[in-house]
Amino acid sequence: MLSGLVIVLLPLVLGYLVPVRHAGTMAVINRGANASVYVILLLMGIGLAGLDDLAGQLSRMGGQALALFLVITACNLAGLWWLSSRLALRADPSRVVPGAPVSKLAAMGGSLALVGMVLLGVGLGLAGRALSGLHGTAETLAEWVLYALLALIGCQLRNSGMPLRQILLNRHGLAIALVLAATSLAGGLLVAPLLDLRASEGLALAAGFGWYSLSGILVGDALGPAMGGVAFFNDLARELLAFVLIPLVIRRHAALAIGYGGATSMDFTLPVIQQHGGVTCVPVAVVSGFILSLLSPPLILFFLSL
Repeated sequence: MLSGLVIVLLPLVLGYLVPVRHAGTMAVINRGANASVYVILLLMGIGLAGLDDLAGQLSRMGGQALALFLVITACNLAGLWWLSSRLALRADPSRVVPGAPVSKLAAMGGSLALVGMVLLGVGLGLAGRALSGLHGTAETLAEWVLYALLALIGCQLRNSGMPLRQILLNRHGLAIALVLAATSLAGGLLVAPLLDLRASEGLALAAGFGWYSLSGILVGDALGPAMGGVAFFNDLARELLAFVLIPLVIRRHAALAIGYGGATSMDFTLPVIQQHGGVTCVPVAVVSGFILSLLSPPLILFFLSL
């Protein structure tokens, strides 16, 4: 477990140590991170195509991902609803950023494009089944691309303009992240017997907190491509629901809207939070997403090692 944790966290830490002062360089890093996500999902799809009885596996994977998503979501919403009633955190519609990206439909379209990339990978994998070692090579390449992505994300965290001290002192963001993490893990424990999984496996599946490119690869490497697919679709479904949920509830239940996005609240769902909740919600969302992004890799690896 320790060696796996070092391998995953080392690129994240190394990336965090790199200061970037040129806006053009930062733009290249951002584009590289986005491109890495698509490459990982393409390679994941190619790996899935190597499964025996692919149709049956995909059907079973969909059912497991749906059950996991529904149970974890119920736990998340209950916990975050409770927290919203106790935090003095309110969205400020008067301070919404004019023209802030991105529309709900456009954001959801981006998430659906990620699903399309996985399906494209499956198609390419099926077309290349005659090529010996194709699927195993794709899984190895996906791991290396993940390490590159972690380094780029570390660099993005370092240059986000928010020092660690400010993050650790933001009690709202910290409380939201801890409640989201605790309720997600509780959901993983509850759903494990329903999916005929060990408790540690249910916890590992739940510990992605929305970081689908990470959870899909780490879980897939330990439990096989099918379970990696379950982790991926569970975490991607969180992002899709967040795009719908945020505009509906953020003005009355800001903590719930911010928290449900999980790790994505600092990147993919942040524009929607900013657009509908105003600038007062942005630091809280960044802090919550940052903390969950730091918690996810060690927790997944720890539970997989049990």
